[in-house]
Amino acid sequence: MDAHRSIDAVWKLESARIVAGLTRLVHDVGLAEEMAQDALVAALEQWPEAGVPDNPGAWLMTVAKRRAIDHLRRSRRLDELDETTEAETAAVAEAEPEQDDVLRLMFLSCHPVLPAPARVALTLRLLGGLTTAEIARAFLLSEPKIAQRVAAAKRTLAEERVPFDLPGPAELAGRLSSVLEVIYLIFNEGYSATSGDDLLRPGLTLEALRLGRLLARLAPGEAEVHGLVALMEIQESRSAARTGPSGEPIQLHQQNRGRWDRLLIRRGFTAMLRAREAGGKPGPYVLQAAIAVCHAQARTAEDTDWRQIATLYDALVRLLPTPIVQLNRAVAYGRAHGPAAGLAMADALLTDPSLQDYHLLPGVRGDLLAELGRDDEARLEFQRAAALTRNAAERAFLLRRADGLPGGGAPVLTLAEAAEDFLARDTLDAQTVRSYGQTLRRLRTTLGDQLPLATLTADQLTRVCTTAWGESAAKTWNRHRSALRSFAAWAGMHDITAGLERRAETRPRTPPLSPVDLDGLWSGEHALREQTLWRLLHESGAGVRTVLSLDIEHLDLDDRRARVGGTWVTWRSGTARLLPRLLDGRARGPLFLADRRPGPARTPAAADLCPETGRRRLSYERAEYLFKQATRPLDPTGRGFTLRQLKPR
Repeated sequence: MDAHRSIDAVWKLESARIVAGLTRLVHDVGLAEEMAQDALVAALEQWPEAGVPDNPGAWLMTVAKRRAIDHLRRSRRLDELDETTEAETAAVAEAEPEQDDVLRLMFLSCHPVLPAPARVALTLRLLGGLTTAEIARAFLLSEPKIAQRVAAAKRTLAEERVPFDLPGPAELAGRLSSVLEVIYLIFNEGYSATSGDDLLRPGLTLEALRLGRLLARLAPGEAEVHGLVALMEIQESRSAARTGPSGEPIQLHQQNRGRWDRLLIRRGFTAMLRAREAGGKPGPYVLQAAIAVCHAQARTAEDTDWRQIATLYDALVRLLPTPIVQLNRAVAYGRAHGPAAGLAMADALLTDPSLQDYHLLPGVRGDLLAELGRDDEARLEFQRAAALTRNAAERAFLLRRADGLPGGGAPVLTLAEAAEDFLARDTLDAQTVRSYGQTLRRLRTTLGDQLPLATLTADQLTRVCTTAWGESAAKTWNRHRSALRSFAAWAGMHDITAGLERRAETRPRTPPLSPVDLDGLWSGEHALREQTLWRLLHESGAGVRTVLSLDIEHLDLDDRRARVGGTWVTWRSGTARLLPRLLDGRARGPLFLADRRPGPARTPAAADLCPETGRRRLSYERAEYLFKQATRPLDPTGRGFTLRQLKPR
């Protein structure tokens, strides 16, 4: 093996330990990773010529710790770092087992303060040793996107001052659940890819297994950790049997169980025994592992103890009543107690907003409907599931399921065809087409493009509206209701909108800023453009868009007023003092300008471009964003105020 391959292999094994040890020294995971990368660069420079050291991991750790001590000396975080002090620092680094540092790093990278996608990316980066490019390829995302997630995660951890400590007993359960969730998210993305051409991404499942096994060694007394490992081992054991020669999915009951990996199954059983030895009431991962054990113990699909699995799902739903778990329970009940029982449970989930775009809900309903002999309905569900999935292999599989059902009948007008004909009318302007199109896209996504228009019912329409917009503002509800009523009237189906009542619209009044808030705003250090805009909005009481539309030619500085669009905008002394400084000799063009010139692809209208500077007019969105950022310290909610709140009482 050459030096570069040796370095890659060592880095994969040692990077987490090195970053963890450095984080305990410098208390900044981003800085720790930079120092670890410096050690890696040093290895790339020296090992090809000097040879790979006898203990490469120790070599990397030593170089990285030297970087850390140099940083601490420069930043004066330690008083006088002579040789004695350096020895003391090294002693601090060795005061606790290195495995505790890795465990701390795992809890840090999976901290709940981070959104789930950021936790996944940071964990793969710090504990998996994966490069940004490797993570991006695994999730079919761009490298810049992954780099942004990782950088934002590090920044958030630093800003929130998340300590590099193991959680105390009071918060251990909650924090551990976050770590387990991240590892299982990584595993699931590899086990059943959400997008792309392939159903499986083995690199991610293997990485999740490695992290799970590592966590089990670091926290041997946690039953849920062993439960997750057992679950992943047994699920991974089926990988070779889950796809056919062309990568097509093979359902569990149709898999060749002779291709299941018996070694992984034994490992799963062993992990399950360790979970039981750890004691305590079974948690969600232990229960899911118990379900996996039931499948693994069955020699054939017919031998599967579905009643036991349904009972386990009953227990799991009590602990984890998520829509996904309830959908899986519906599958188990369909096998244990008949398809009608499973379909009733699946139908109860149709109004759950979180499942309205989840392809497995119509996929499960399609299976159950087909078992009941309701082939036309099953076909529509498989077609809808195919339209919802982003995975090409799964889409092709679902379409084959739909095409393989008997019947089909004569061609009929479908919901998709009717919606397209409705929007293609010459009487609709572009804005109405966009608005109606948004509503009808939701209708098509939820009910399926191939739904025969003649079978559309009032109950279906009401369910779509209630699920999609039931919690929305009255104005939003009424807009979508109006679009559906217009579509129904055009189709000659007036009665199907009878259950959609118009809602009373109330416009909440936004309170203006208090004198105390205004004093805090005026006394702050802000850019001249923002100071002028905010003063002018407050003193004039004019609308934000009106003020932003002002051109220099409109201004009458002597009389402190400007005329725009037939409206007079007036101001007082505060604005009068700032305006001459803002103009800075400019005689024409927009009063308030953006910071930069527009790119070639974003050339604005001539009226919105300053002929002297080449910069465009300041947009409402940018002005609003800057004001929110500036007023966050003043707002008790931390969200910041809006420009409309500058209007005087």
